[in-house]
Amino acid sequence: MVSSEGLSAPLSPSQAAARQYGVTKPISTAGPTEADIQRTLELEKFLVDAGLYESKEDADKREEVLQRIGQIVKDWVKQLTRLRGYTDQMVEDANALIFTFGSYRLGVHGPGADIDTLCVGPSYVNREEDFFFILHNILAEMEEVTELQPVPDAHVPVMKFKFDGISIDLLYASISLLVVPEDLDISDVSLLYDVDEPTVRSLNGCRVADQILKLVPNIEHFCTTLRCLKFWAKRRGVYSNVTGFLGGVNWALLVARVCQLYPNAVPSMLVSRFFRVYTQWRWPNPVMLCAIEEDELGFSVWDPRKNPRDRTHHMPIITPAYPCMNSSYNVSQSTLRVMVEQFRYGNKICEEVELNKARWCALFEPYLFFESYKNYLQVDIVAADVDDLRAWKGWVESRLRQLTLMIERDTLGMLQCHPYPHEYVDTNKQCAHGAFFMGLQRKQGEKTQGQQFDIRGTVDEFRHSINMYLFWKPGMEIYVSHVRRRQLPPYVFPDGCKRPRPSRIMAQQQADKLPYYDGEVSVTGSGERHLKRKKDLDGVDVNQVMPLEKRQSLSPQPRDSVSPVIISDKAISASPEQSDKGFSMEVVESNKRTLLGETEPEYASNSSTITNVTSKGSCDDAGFGSVAVSSEGNTRSVEGSSVGSNNPGYLQGDVCEADSESLSDNGCGNGNLRQDGSQEALEPNAAFGMLLNSNEGVNSEQKAVISRLSLTSTA
Repeated sequence: MVSSEGLSAPLSPSQAAARQYGVTKPISTAGPTEADIQRTLELEKFLVDAGLYESKEDADKREEVLQRIGQIVKDWVKQLTRLRGYTDQMVEDANALIFTFGSYRLGVHGPGADIDTLCVGPSYVNREEDFFFILHNILAEMEEVTELQPVPDAHVPVMKFKFDGISIDLLYASISLLVVPEDLDISDVSLLYDVDEPTVRSLNGCRVADQILKLVPNIEHFCTTLRCLKFWAKRRGVYSNVTGFLGGVNWALLVARVCQLYPNAVPSMLVSRFFRVYTQWRWPNPVMLCAIEEDELGFSVWDPRKNPRDRTHHMPIITPAYPCMNSSYNVSQSTLRVMVEQFRYGNKICEEVELNKARWCALFEPYLFFESYKNYLQVDIVAADVDDLRAWKGWVESRLRQLTLMIERDTLGMLQCHPYPHEYVDTNKQCAHGAFFMGLQRKQGEKTQGQQFDIRGTVDEFRHSINMYLFWKPGMEIYVSHVRRRQLPPYVFPDGCKRPRPSRIMAQQQADKLPYYDGEVSVTGSGERHLKRKKDLDGVDVNQVMPLEKRQSLSPQPRDSVSPVIISDKAISASPEQSDKGFSMEVVESNKRTLLGETEPEYASNSSTITNVTSKGSCDDAGFGSVAVSSEGNTRSVEGSSVGSNNPGYLQGDVCEADSESLSDNGCGNGNLRQDGSQEALEPNAAFGMLLNSNEGVNSEQKAVISRLSLTSTA
């Protein structure tokens, strides 16, 4: 934590000018006022009271666990060296080292947080067999090790487990040395000689953490600010790299850049400036702590001029260690939209705090996700037991981001998804269960009428990708369904029961506070296809398994509006409830297939329920006719980045000429944007780095949209 003495002794402007942090000059070198120091002390007290700091006993236990794991990997390498016939001297010299990275290395971990660790071993010890098989078996036989879960096919292969109750994420890197020295410098570029891409990515975590600590003006202020903003991101539902938001390293890089721009600021100032800067940041301008370095080793570095894939990144946050990569490639249009709105929320609260109109606790109010949308996708994951669920859930969760991307792709960005990174569990289920939710809404600001999104094919494709799991076991199932807000299961609410609906006045006040309140831009409407809640002869809810002939009993769809309708390949849906406004769900056939087959009362095998969302329009027979759609001639671009394009037009631009006062008082000015069509050097010019823009359209030869998109309108 930061003491009041430390707060009152910032670098002088001349000292700050002597060393420039980052790729640009600082925006302001002003130090804190007495009010800033007081607000920082209040912020720190809040973080302590929130339980974000671990006790000395817990810290000592972590050190002991790391030492124990370090000895385990040393013995493991010596054992392999002996088995492979090396000399006694080689066996004696054989070594492996444990390094830490992530929140633990940066000093911002809290109680119960996992420890990101890297094992560095010699060249003859490989990852595929030695690490994921032999070491895995050694750990599996130890009493201290529980919840052991290897993830060999991840972007960064990892082995997850708990050691004496402490969560560990263990990576492995085999370097081009026969003996790993005890004083190995993990930042040495020579370690990257003759290694593969997964090894580079594994090494990069430690190398990035070390570079971050070298590139910030004040490590103590950086750590307090980062701890605060990580807590904020978790409370607001935007902390999850795997879901498409930002993970620990992403938040660390964003905070470090603000520290560079305000080298003498204290944590309360840095938190406020963080929201001020990123509320006005013009994505996809990259966030960089240092210039991107090219090296003779030949690894690909982030460069949208050379790499077409880099042009599709929506929120580039570049790692400072070679090879420089975009650490936030998981971010999609939808998750970027959510985060920008949350930045605005944070900026508004911080302005009120600085005016003494609010306290710090207001900044950390939890985001009311289940009151912010009218339509949701519910993804249920089930397995036979807890161990199977852990492995199955890890696989499904790592691919949930793909469902968001597929929906964006197949609806051309018109249907927006908000994946929520929290997992929910229905304890009433007899099988092991977990559930994730996505909020759905039509793209805000669009004036189209009668818009219908049929994402049957999208979810079918997603389900097919999930079923590619190599370690599938009987009982592992996934269930995707559409639920409306009033149909949300009780277990998603903290006290097990739904909140009472607020009055009209209270709802309006809440809408002013919540950036995402769905309000008038919802995908709901009124429809008269009410299903009667009946049981069939076998006692199964007719809403779960509904024979095709039952469709004749449904009321016809009115022409004044069309509501979201559920359509299912294998007759699975959430139990519909009759709406006060004529809202309805229907289980019907998909792709002319008869709804037959034996379905379990709760879940069917590897099945999915797909949402058909419409608003103010009508269509023949609920709009399920066959319509072929392609994206030929699509020339739109989204927020300066090309969508599905081969367009090489990402150019450097002058983003803003930020002086020492422009952003500290009023935020970054708009500056002058320049698109001159030239391929300039990849070198940032201003405090906000460079502008990556596209001034050409999307090529017409795009992949045909798998699921149907139809636009209908009424007179």
